[in-house]
Amino acid sequence: MASPFGFYVSVPDRIRWPVIVIAVLAATVGSQAIITGTFSIIKQCHALNCFPRVKIVHTSSKIRGQVYIPEVNWILMVLCLAVTIGFRDTTHMANASGLAVITVMLITTVLMSLVMVLCWNQSLFFAICFILFFGAIEALYFVASLVRILDGAWVSLALSSVFFVVMYTWHYGSLMKYESDFHNKVPLDWLLGLGPSLNIVRVKGIGLVHTELVSGIPAVFSHFVTNVPAFHQTLVFLCIKSVHVPYVLPEERFLVGRIGPKEFRIYRCIVRYGYRDIHKDNIEFEKQLVCSIAEFIRSGREEHTLGVGVLHNHDNRMTLVGISSAHTEGIRIWEDEEEVPLRVSSPGEIRELQSSIKKKELQPSVVQRKKRVTFVLPDNPRIMDGDTQEELAELMEAREAGMSFILGDSNVRARRGSNWIKKVLINHGYDFLSRNSRSATNGLCIPSASTLEVRMVCHV
Repeated sequence: MASPFGFYVSVPDRIRWPVIVIAVLAATVGSQAIITGTFSIIKQCHALNCFPRVKIVHTSSKIRGQVYIPEVNWILMVLCLAVTIGFRDTTHMANASGLAVITVMLITTVLMSLVMVLCWNQSLFFAICFILFFGAIEALYFVASLVRILDGAWVSLALSSVFFVVMYTWHYGSLMKYESDFHNKVPLDWLLGLGPSLNIVRVKGIGLVHTELVSGIPAVFSHFVTNVPAFHQTLVFLCIKSVHVPYVLPEERFLVGRIGPKEFRIYRCIVRYGYRDIHKDNIEFEKQLVCSIAEFIRSGREEHTLGVGVLHNHDNRMTLVGISSAHTEGIRIWEDEEEVPLRVSSPGEIRELQSSIKKKELQPSVVQRKKRVTFVLPDNPRIMDGDTQEELAELMEAREAGMSFILGDSNVRARRGSNWIKKVLINHGYDFLSRNSRSATNGLCIPSASTLEVRMVCHV
């Protein structure tokens, strides 16, 4: 058996320690390169929806590729300790590393030939010659590494197989879920005829329905309304999108549109955040959202004043609304709380009421805080008609009543008659990954007291 220190034994005694120091430094640089490369690959897989949702921290506002993923960092640490403690032999670890490196080189060569033909518009003959020359050399090393499978190289194959199963399961389940949500989304005609058919009750307040769809009405909302025939007097379908820029200016953050007639008071709002934007303050977010809807109502849907642009969508028109900031003038919101006394019964009066001796008398002993909302118009306000003023008044009244978040979650299940592979992937694999990965609304900081979760089962 070859000695694990054969390389250092072959080095002369005079330069052995300098070589050891250089080797340690090289190993440090190589490990950091592997860690950084792993973060980058996981980020790309996450963008392609091929890996479960993890926390991605962007460490630079200038370079988009500098990311840090805490979950992946912990997984790498555990795997390194497991391999080191399990093998306790550098020869086995070298065999595993060698197979991984030569496999990456062989795959890179094959993909490089495709890039030559598809991207660089080179001739097919040139690509075949490239893959035959370099691929033949790398294939020899690959076959030689396969001989060492039982001597430690099996670790690379085992880890790659596990990550392949995880990525394929997540991608397949996410694709099935998106197709189900897309095909089951409710058309606008269903909403237009909803009131007379189900006798829908409109309650006070603003209802935010979080959805990942930028058009149509999510099936979760129809599931909710069918079972509970009521929703808020002002309804907003909220969609949060991340864009590939560090920061999004306040005047470019909100896209607002109207769903159905103006009398329905139903809006769609797309909120865009950069990868360095921090949106942890839900109170400020609520104020900005209400201001954007108020500015959309005041400016008018069909007009292009005050820097308002229009983005065409599939079933409606989304308007880029600039909220009030240092560079734009728009509606601002002013909120305060006033104390409203309530009259409650004292314990003695409760006893008198129970014994029916005398009439109950009420005393003011509790104070209720009620929110007052006022829209502050800019210095040069646009002349508004009566319908616009009425719509803004209803929005103020809804804001005073409070805001509720309606979160929808589709539980995906394989339909009857599916093969056992699909049942295992969907019912067990994807369900386990979705329950243990981060939620799509994890960064919204939604208060739990005003949150309503609606779940439904989708058979795919």
